[in-house]
Amino acid sequence: MKIYTLGICLFLLSTFATAQTHLYEHPQIDQYIAKHNKVAILPFKTSITLRPKDMKSMSNEQLKKMEEDEGLSIQNAMHSWFLKREKSGKLKVSFLDPLTTNAKLKRMGVTFENFGDYTPDELADMLEVDAIIMGSFETNKPMSEGASVALGLFVGMYGSTNKAVLNMSIYDAEDGIQVANYNKGISGTMGSSTEDLINILMRKASRRISYTE
Repeated sequence: MKIYTLGICLFLLSTFATAQTHLYEHPQIDQYIAKHNKVAILPFKTSITLRPKDMKSMSNEQLKKMEEDEGLSIQNAMHSWFLKREKSGKLKVSFLDPLTTNAKLKRMGVTFENFGDYTPDELADMLEVDAIIMGSFETNKPMSEGASVALGLFVGMYGSTNKAVLNMSIYDAEDGIQVANYNKGISGTMGSSTEDLINILMRKASRRISYTE
C-alpha cells in the first residue's frame, strides 16, 4: 500500500511542475466566508495562445469555441472537487450546479463575451447566491479532453498543456468585495488534465477557505 501511494505521489509530481502560488486574502476573510451559505462557480474566462502555424489551420470561431469549452471544463472540475467533499460530509456550504448557473446567466443575457460588463455583486444577485467564484485561465494548449481532441482534429496536434496560469477569485455578493485571490502558474507534462490542475490549486486554497472542514 505504501509503495502504491508513493507511486501515485510521484506520478502527480511528474505530471505538473508548479510555480509559486500568489495569494491575496482580505483582512476579514474569515468573517466574509462565515456568511456564505450558497456559492456559484462561473465559467472561467479562458485564453488559448497557439503557435502562428497552428492558427492557420483553424478559424477564430473554432478557437473561441475551444476557449469556451475549456472555461466550462474548469468550472465543472472545480464544482466536482467541492462535490466530493460534500459526499464525505466535509462541505459547509452548498454550491449551485453548473448547469443551473449557466442557464440563469444565459437567461439574463450574460455570455462569455460580456462577462466584464457586470460587477461581481450583480452576477451574484442574478444567481441568488452569497458568493461567486470566478477567474481566468491562460494556456498554450487546452487541458480538457474535448478541447484537446478538437485541437488535434484541427491542427493535428495532441498532447498535454505545456504552460498554464490559473487565476481564481472569490467575491462576496453583498458588496462585491474580493475576499480572496489565488494565482498559480503551472507547467504540465503528459497526463495533465483539468482535474489535476484544480486539485493542485484547491489543495493550497482550501487551507484558508473554510468552505470545507
